[in-house]
Amino acid sequence: MSSWRGIWAVFRKEFRENLRDRRTLLSALVFGPVFGPVAVALLVQFTIRHAEAQSDENIQIAVAHAERAPNLLAYLGARGVDVVKVEFDEDGARAAVAAQTHKIVLEIPEDFGARLSEGQPAPVVLYSDSSRGFDRRGVGRVRALVAQYGLDIAQLRFLARGIDPISVLPISVQEIDVSTPSSRSVLVLNMLSYLVLLSMLFGGLYLAIDATAGERERGSLEVLLTAPVPRENLIYGKILAAAAYMLVSLVLTVSMFSVAISFVGLEQLGVTANLGPRAAATMIACCAPLVIFGGAYLSIISGFAKSYREAQTYIGLLITIPTMPLMFAGLLGLSAKLGLMFVPFLSQHLLLTTVVRAEPIDPVFVTVSVVSTLVYGALLMWVAGRLYRREGLLG
Repeated sequence: MSSWRGIWAVFRKEFRENLRDRRTLLSALVFGPVFGPVAVALLVQFTIRHAEAQSDENIQIAVAHAERAPNLLAYLGARGVDVVKVEFDEDGARAAVAAQTHKIVLEIPEDFGARLSEGQPAPVVLYSDSSRGFDRRGVGRVRALVAQYGLDIAQLRFLARGIDPISVLPISVQEIDVSTPSSRSVLVLNMLSYLVLLSMLFGGLYLAIDATAGERERGSLEVLLTAPVPRENLIYGKILAAAAYMLVSLVLTVSMFSVAISFVGLEQLGVTANLGPRAAATMIACCAPLVIFGGAYLSIISGFAKSYREAQTYIGLLITIPTMPLMFAGLLGLSAKLGLMFVPFLSQHLLLTTVVRAEPIDPVFVTVSVVSTLVYGALLMWVAGRLYRREGLLG
C-alpha cells in the first residue's frame, strides 16, 4: 500500500509540474492534437475543391502535327479538350512536359492517316509526367477518349462489312463496386491512424524525457533518489504521468479529427467518414492501452541519455520504430487478423481502420490487442524499474 502511495505522489508531482510548463504543454497538447487534425481537414478540403475545379474545366493538351488527324482533334474538342497546335519532335515534346510548358503532349505520327485508311493500327504518342499527381486525371481522360475514338472507328468498320460489332466481344466485364461510402473514406483518410498514434506519443514525450535525462542534467536526480521511496516506484510514477498526458493527447486528437472532418464535404466524393461520437469513443478505447507502452518505451530511451538534448536526439530517431509496422500495413494491404493483434501499434492501426470503414469489430481481436498491449507495457515498466535501480544511473 505504501508503494502505491509513493507512486501516486510522484505521479501528482510530475503531472502538476508539467502543467506549469506552458511551452511544453502547448507543444504536447495543442499543436499536435489540435492543429494536426485541422491541417488534415484543410488538406482534404483543398483536394476536393481542386478535383471539382478539374472536373469542371476543359483539359488543355498540345498536339504535335495536328494537321495529320483533323477528325481525331474534332472528336476531342467536342468532348471538353482544348487543343493547342505545336510543332514538336520527340525531344521537344519531352522537354515541354518536363518543363511543364505543356502538361500533356499528343504527337501524331507522319503515317497516321495512311495506316488508318489501310485498316492497320495507327498509334499515337502521348507524353506526360506520371510523377505529378494532379495531372494524372487529365492524362487518363485523354487516353480514354483516344481509345474510345479508336473503338468507334472499329465499330464502323465492322458495320461496313455487315458484322455486328457486339459479336466480336464474346466476353464483357461488368464491374460491381461493393464498397460503402464509409469504407471508401479510408482512401481519403489513410493517414488518420498514423497521425493519431504519433500525436499520442508526442503528448507524453517531453515529460518522459524529463524522467531521467532532465533530472540528471539539472542535478536533481541524486536528491530525488534519496527519498524514502523505492527507486523503481519513482520511474513508475513518472511513466504513469507521461501516460496520462498521452491519454489526454489521444482524446484531444481523435475528438478534433471527429469535429474537423465533419466540416469537410466528403459527400461530394461519394465518401462518408465514420467519425461520430460512438466511433471516436471506440477509437480511443482501442488505443488507450498503448499509453502505458508508450510512456515506458520513451522513459527507457531517455534513461540512457546524459542530457535533455541527447534524449531528444535518441527519441527523435527511435520514436518511429513502433510505428514502422503501420507503413508495411499500407504497402502490403494488411487487414485485421488474429495473429496481427499481438503486434502493438499495428493492431491499433488495423482496429482504427476497421472503425473508420464502419465495419464490425471482432471482440476477440479487441481483447487480444488490449491484453497483449497491456502485457507489453507492464514488461517495459519492469525494464524501466530495473534501469532505475542501476548504480550507474547518476553517471
